[in-house]
Amino acid sequence: MTVIAAYLYRNGQRVRSVEIDERVACAADKSEFIWIGVAEPTEDEMQTLARTYGLHPLAVEDAIKANQLPKVDLYGDQLFVVARTAHLEDDAICYGETALFVGRDHIISVRHGSARGHVTLRRELEAVPQRLAQGTDYVLHAILDFIVDGYLPIIEGIEDEVLVMEQQMIDHFLGRDEITRIFSLRRQLIRFQRILVPMQEVATKFVKIDLPCIDPDARPYFSDVRDHVRRVQVMVEDLREILNSVFESSNLLEQQRTGDITRQLAAWAAILAVPTAIAGIYGMNFDHMPELRTRYGYPVVLGVIALLCGLLYARFKKLKWL
Repeated sequence: MTVIAAYLYRNGQRVRSVEIDERVACAADKSEFIWIGVAEPTEDEMQTLARTYGLHPLAVEDAIKANQLPKVDLYGDQLFVVARTAHLEDDAICYGETALFVGRDHIISVRHGSARGHVTLRRELEAVPQRLAQGTDYVLHAILDFIVDGYLPIIEGIEDEVLVMEQQMIDHFLGRDEITRIFSLRRQLIRFQRILVPMQEVATKFVKIDLPCIDPDARPYFSDVRDHVRRVQVMVEDLREILNSVFESSNLLEQQRTGDITRQLAAWAAILAVPTAIAGIYGMNFDHMPELRTRYGYPVVLGVIALLCGLLYARFKKLKWL
């Protein structure tokens, strides 16, 4: 396990570092608490934290396995919160998990597969002691808000790619690779929605349900997190609609262009059919044919062919087949 940070805070100020097996007697008014951040813990190390802070075995098991959907579980006077992180890697959305054990005098974050650490977040909170002094519920909000804010750059990056793809669809036929990318993005967005829905439910519980460790004054902050999740959900739904529209519009444009080519070929075939038919008739070599031995038959036939072809060309041009 990598212990990223483990500190005792008093009145919003960092007091000292603590060990994960050290239990500090904190004041009951939330002015003192311990914030421990760990990444990729082993089972033995999680058991050490469990013994020190009285963590529930089921919550510890979930934190070790790291295969949970976002949720909030209540164990006595402690909260166990699971949130899913996300980041782009090689044009694909990759997921991690952050488990949070929240008590009146402690908050423990356990990260798996997250590309964004909490070091920067911790520094930002420490720069505003009056915010940090409000207790573990405000730290919980800050972590959830930090995770949800990481969703937006992912969607904005995909949105830029989809808009470029939309413009390319107008300019030329989509190739096999582009169509494959469309279906890949649709699958990724569907999976992303499966994360966003329970994340919104998590934020909603903190807003509407009385939970231990969560003061009523902190509810508006969690409402803000819920609004951010909803915003991302709307963007994901819009992107799915755009992808469907790009694919369907590409098919329609391809059919339209194929129809235009078919009409052009049909028009030229009709025009070429005139000299072909006339030449075919006079090429049958019968002895008795009208005007076969007429002196000006050849230029007359050529003139008739040119006239008919010209009339057909003008007609097709007016119909916009050519």
